Amino acid sequence: MKLYKTIRGNLLQTEDSYYIVHQNWDELVNRDGLHDYLSNGIESFKPVSEKDAVDWIANGLLPPISSQEVWAAGVTYFRSMEARMEEAKDSGGADLYDNVYHADRPELFFKALPHRVSGHGQPVNIRKDSTWNVPEPELTLFINSFGTIQGYTVGNDMSSRSIEGENALYLPQAKIYERSAALGPCLYVPKTSIDPNTLIEMEIIRSGEPMYRDSVKISRMKRSLTELADYLYRECNFTYGSYLMTGTCLVPPNDFTLKVGDEVVIAIDSIGTLRNTVGHYHG
Repeated sequence: MKLYKTIRGNLLQTEDSYYIVHQNWDELVNRDGLHDYLSNGIESFKPVSEKDAVDWIANGLLPPISSQEVWAAGVTYFRSMEARMEEAKDSGGADLYDNVYHADRPELFFKALPHRVSGHGQPVNIRKDSTWNVPEPELTLFINSFGTIQGYTVGNDMSSRSIEGENALYLPQAKIYERSAALGPCLYVPKTSIDPNTLIEMEIIRSGEPMYRDSVKISRMKRSLTELADYLYRECNFTYGSYLMTGTCLVPPNDFTLKVGDEVVIAIDSIGTLRNTVGHYHG
């Protein structure tokens, strides 16, 4: 089942019906057994027609986040390690990424507060002081305050490869700025863990023409999802849970950089499609 956050309320979509859930988002999602809670509570939720639900999703969709922080994991796929080594070779930092890929401890970093997160159909930004910008499509975990993975969404970890390539210590500037993260279109809450054969696809469109298109299965990830969640929660408390982007294997060629007006389309099996247009921060 899928939970959409809309301007009209929290919308639950099951296989054949839609229901509106009149609850605070944080209180709704931050619980153990979220799937069972939603399944058992359907009869008490107010039903909404499919026509109305489609209209709400089309015209009032918000990112599925309220008070949660967004974190990210890096170098979890071999291709990501290669790309990070390529961008850092001139600064002498290439070995850092090879070491992280093979280390016991994963790379985890803070990505965004809720007010900097875009939803489906909203813009994502590239930095004006960066010359090499890319989207990073990522399976994103929703982990409740108890450290348990309860759901999944599509994530876009917008990144400045030119800034990070100058010096690995510039990672926060390469990763954290206004609308540098996108989540959506929903929170997918399955009964069991997500299938390892789940496919992530990304397409970048410029002036109506596809500039890049590729896909990968999440089974290509070196680290397990529970491993990443465990490391994040070892020394951090998240009162309302958190979101954790799990890394990417889809990296455009080194001669490609995003431009204002480009459209980034990321789809993950069972979850849905996240679509964003690239812009600049105007203050």
